[in-house]
Amino acid sequence: MILYPAIDLKDGQAVRLFKGEMEKATVFNDDPAAQAKEFVDAGCAWLHLVDLNGAFAGEPVNAAPVEAILSRCDVPAQLGGGIRDMATIERWLSKGLARVILGTVAVENPALVREAARTFPGQVAVGIDAREGRVATKGWAEETDVLATDLAKSFEDAGVAAIIYTDINRDGAMQGPNIDETAALAQAVSIPVIASGGVSSLEDLIALRDCGAPLNGAISGRALYDGALDLKKALAALAE
Repeated sequence: MILYPAIDLKDGQAVRLFKGEMEKATVFNDDPAAQAKEFVDAGCAWLHLVDLNGAFAGEPVNAAPVEAILSRCDVPAQLGGGIRDMATIERWLSKGLARVILGTVAVENPALVREAARTFPGQVAVGIDAREGRVATKGWAEETDVLATDLAKSFEDAGVAAIIYTDINRDGAMQGPNIDETAALAQAVSIPVIASGGVSSLEDLIALRDCGAPLNGAISGRALYDGALDLKKALAALAE
């Protein structure tokens, strides 16, 4: 199982939100590329990047720090936030991103997800962000009636590389991940599932690792910045 350290970008800085609320952002590093390099030097094999401003704007906003991260780090990175058309997908992949994450468009324009997955095999993931099991879009600002599991199943034959499943109410709250919902989603589809939201301790990671579902990995942010999750111990546990 892979540990994906999260670098959430807002106004050019590495921040963490509390339950997805932009006005509740804590700045952890003014130099996101230096933060990314720190994670890589500690042994992380992937990076998880989110353009928070882009998620609300519907187009990339934090391109400069993302490009700085890509130039300084030699591990694959995935990016979500504001990626809503083929031109943007192609542009990001051409700059060296390993994987783009499509969230809002997965609900609003699923045909785009399918086209992108066909055009760029292995490089398109779907981000499913949910409150109480229902998908939220546009930077988590808009609620839908779409069930997370139904959305995941709808892409079963699309060739997407992964599903990043975030329980919004757990994100940044340091309350532990929603293991039951995440495991149920992973067992409902054959697409690799990455857990996100609330991973705040080594115990949380081990619980995900041992949940009985074939999870591809887990994303952690605030716990790594706060020191609640020791990165080297986490990487060692997931390597077992």
